[in-house]
Amino acid sequence: MLTKSQAKAFFIIGTALFSLIFVGLTVDTFQRIPSQTNSEGLTPEVVRGKHLFDKSNCMGCHTIMGEGAYYAPELTKVFDRRGEAFITAMLKDPESMYPGQRKMTNYHFNDQQISDLVAFLKWIGQMDLNGFPPKPDLNKTAAPNADSTTVGEAAIVKTMDRPNVFNQMCVACHSLGGQGGQIGPALDNIGSTRDKDYIIRWLKNPLEIKPDSKMPKLPLSDEDITELAAFLSTQKGSSK
Repeated sequence: MLTKSQAKAFFIIGTALFSLIFVGLTVDTFQRIPSQTNSEGLTPEVVRGKHLFDKSNCMGCHTIMGEGAYYAPELTKVFDRRGEAFITAMLKDPESMYPGQRKMTNYHFNDQQISDLVAFLKWIGQMDLNGFPPKPDLNKTAAPNADSTTVGEAAIVKTMDRPNVFNQMCVACHSLGGQGGQIGPALDNIGSTRDKDYIIRWLKNPLEIKPDSKMPKLPLSDEDITELAAFLSTQKGSSK
């Protein structure tokens, strides 16, 4: 049992000690801010993109750095998740990227404004936010058996083996190994139903093959198309 003087001393010393710890942590936090906020990356393009982001009220639908609305996708790490080409195409014409699906307003941004917004989103994605928000689980398999690459009830395709352009572009609408969007058909068996040449022609312009296709002509380079066709032509698992 502490005496009054001991309790008073315990309180004073404890308060002083934890106050010093708090001040030390505060100083350390402020010292980390310049590097964690990627302040050296604040180019004029990024600043213009930030102003345009605010002026267009993007946070009325999207969340960024934990703030905003939850109607549309979170944007803090969207550059890592989707890449420059996808974001650029989306900002140019949202409806063409998701025909009959996406409800994003077309702001009719010019090329400079789109470039500024992309620069801003890239800069945001390079900030050190202590792991926030968690990255999509793209480096793990889609089912418990980590060594299998067969498709079926134990369907697994290791996403670390997928081309980066596939993870950025294709999974927005298509699924593979149980991961991805549901707008377009699953691609687990695409290599059994379509050969490589067909896939190349389809990726170059789906509307030339199927005029009523909901898939847009994606902003893919020849290298992207070659890489995707080689990958997709190997997906020959039989779904159950």
